[in-house]
Amino acid sequence: MPDHSCASARIVGVGQTPYEKRSDKAIQRLIFEAADAALTSAGLAMRQVDGIALTCFILPPDNVTTVAEHFGIEARFLFQGVYGGASSIIGMMHAARAIRDGDAEVVLCVAADSFDVASHNQTLDNFNGSVRDYMSPFGFGGANGMFALHTRLYMERNGARREDFGKLAISQRENALQNPNALFKVPLTLDDYLNARQIADPLRLYDCVLPCVGADCVVMVSEKLARTLPGPKVRIAAGGEYHNFPAEDVYSLSAGWEGLSGRMYERAGLGPKDMHFAQLYDDYPVMEFIQLEGLQISPKGRTHEWIRAHDVTYRGDFPINTGGGQLSAGQAGAAGGMIGVVEAVTQLRGEAGARQVDCRRGLVSGYGMVAYGRGLSTSAAILERVD
Repeated sequence: MPDHSCASARIVGVGQTPYEKRSDKAIQRLIFEAADAALTSAGLAMRQVDGIALTCFILPPDNVTTVAEHFGIEARFLFQGVYGGASSIIGMMHAARAIRDGDAEVVLCVAADSFDVASHNQTLDNFNGSVRDYMSPFGFGGANGMFALHTRLYMERNGARREDFGKLAISQRENALQNPNALFKVPLTLDDYLNARQIADPLRLYDCVLPCVGADCVVMVSEKLARTLPGPKVRIAAGGEYHNFPAEDVYSLSAGWEGLSGRMYERAGLGPKDMHFAQLYDDYPVMEFIQLEGLQISPKGRTHEWIRAHDVTYRGDFPINTGGGQLSAGQAGAAGGMIGVVEAVTQLRGEAGARQVDCRRGLVSGYGMVAYGRGLSTSAAILERVD
């Protein structure tokens, strides 16, 4: 039977700021602009908001409570994500349960950051104790160095080639060219990909995200309120989170999606073949491979063969990251965990313009809290249009 712990809430609005390489705007301003756009999309006013689920790396010493103060919101529900790129989906599920239980009526689920390459690297050097104490002092190369090892291991263990990762990156760039808010505006060829500047062998330039400035937001409301609002509605059919999986096995090429996906599908009353797209957390192509396997879309260890057999552009048989993802639209820090949600909701509402796919439901996933050699936190959800 379908699970109803999250499904009674409705996503009724979506907003995103322009993605930029740099900006002088305060982080509170970016959060406000994304929230304001999402509320306008929903036909709601800021005074109606009584909950916030927020993720932002650079917000301290402020926090979600002081953001509520800045915006004049009397909040009954607050959530601050501490799970990196997995936080936004986790925050949405917490918000949905608060709405179900009558603890909130209108919740902003928002993520934002303002990074360039230098500030991003500085943040990662002090991301948590294990990175600060045992990796940064030895010039570990940041996340690029970590995920170069994952990429090399996947290639050596399973027989994947750089061309397989390249096909995914090139397809996402093709998607991004139809997204006016994507930072990358020119096509990516296989030759460009294979011969780009080396970053951390075997990773090259187009395997790595471009840190940037931006904010993303969706508005969640009660089913009762949703019925009074115009525009398409989306619900969370089911979702889940999983942390530190598998324990004590840093380079297993497994992650928490393996632990959560079976229960998620069972609770939704759906399966992988019922999905019309996937918006994956794409900090590196290899982690998209791991997500596709953990979410039961592709066979374990054979995703490179699956990629060769499928068209994952917005025109294809299984679209992935239809707005370009972080690899071609940009990674605005913590907003990297919300960009896929915003794209999924935009697609399900039929508002994606030239990159619109024929869809009723799809997957979103999150990944974050990089520690000693891997991300510790995973999340995923099935989003479905409600007619």
